[in-house]
Amino acid sequence: MTSFDSTPSLNIWRALLAVAVVFVMLTATGWTAVRSKGGSTPLEAALSAWNRGGIDGRDLPDPEAPAKRISRFFATLSNAQQDRLAERYSLVVGNLNGAPVTLRYAANRHSLHKAVKAERERMNDTRLSDTGRRDAGRRMHRFESFLKPGRDLLAFDPSGRGRVAEVLGNLEKAERVSVVVPGVDTDLLTFQKTFGRYSATSGMSRALYRTQRAEDPDTRTAVIAWADYTAPGGVGMDAFTVRRAEDGALRLNAMLRSLPGRAPTALYCHSYGSVVCGLAARELPPRVRDIAVAGSPGMRAETAADLGTSARVWAMRDEDDWIADVPHLEVGSFGHGVDPVSAGFGARVLSAKDSVGHTGYFEPGTESLRNFARIGVGRWDEVSCADDGDACRAHV
Repeated sequence: MTSFDSTPSLNIWRALLAVAVVFVMLTATGWTAVRSKGGSTPLEAALSAWNRGGIDGRDLPDPEAPAKRISRFFATLSNAQQDRLAERYSLVVGNLNGAPVTLRYAANRHSLHKAVKAERERMNDTRLSDTGRRDAGRRMHRFESFLKPGRDLLAFDPSGRGRVAEVLGNLEKAERVSVVVPGVDTDLLTFQKTFGRYSATSGMSRALYRTQRAEDPDTRTAVIAWADYTAPGGVGMDAFTVRRAEDGALRLNAMLRSLPGRAPTALYCHSYGSVVCGLAARELPPRVRDIAVAGSPGMRAETAADLGTSARVWAMRDEDDWIADVPHLEVGSFGHGVDPVSAGFGARVLSAKDSVGHTGYFEPGTESLRNFARIGVGRWDEVSCADDGDACRAHV
């Protein structure tokens, strides 16, 4: 039986290391490292136009309004009116919680075509450096890949590093919904990868979707590859602080409340994504029945009960995941708290057999992926526990 608890001396060492890391990073980068930069973006410009606009003499709703109010507004429009809004204000409608999901897909295709055109122009702009033109080419090819038949984007924002969310399966008819929440270094360009495919949000989500269908072909499932927050760019200051996760938690809950239907929903939160899920937990809608974290640095809670959610909380970590050596402490906005696989935290600890390293949890054929899939289709009594017993299956 593998124990995840640390010795007192190791806990002290980790605490001292965490303080040293914070001190060095603040000294080297200054407090400005944790501040956001201002400036207008394409989405902000689109929102401004939306707020000034209308449809056939009617004002448009506040884009910050609750999803139910947005949904009621769109229900009063004809198909032609909805299509006009999706084309005219594509960046707004494509990211508007409460708008019909199929309309959001269409709006985001309009936005992608515009983004491809803009990046193609940048590729040929001699005022840009060679690096700038190469970056434009990479972005253009990524946007083109999103336009391939069968790809449905629930969110798309090309500003800065970019944000995106993709739906696999039929979200409106799904009997069970899963949401993959990734960690650091997630953006438009890293959303999918050729090498290390299953370490990227797209690959994780596709592997989960396929495995769920294999585990239970009769259950209609949908998986959302949710990279619609600004994740920390690497293991730097932002990764040690809570700021990015706080914004991500608000965005995650807003999306969850806008989902169609009432299908039970599970969250799969990898690495820093588990910080996002931990902060979102208290405000999660009741449809979220399970939160599963892998390779977590902490969930900003002392115990699973402190998360304040009725959802089952699952955790896993493989034996050679370097995240185990990250100090699990919380000092103000620094650090992310207790290790979710520790006995004192109180999560249901799952087996991660066959997975390798920090990014191997969604590799096809691993016990970690099978466990995730079984949770997603409601077969909790078939998951395998980290202790080779049945403790994690108790009272499911």
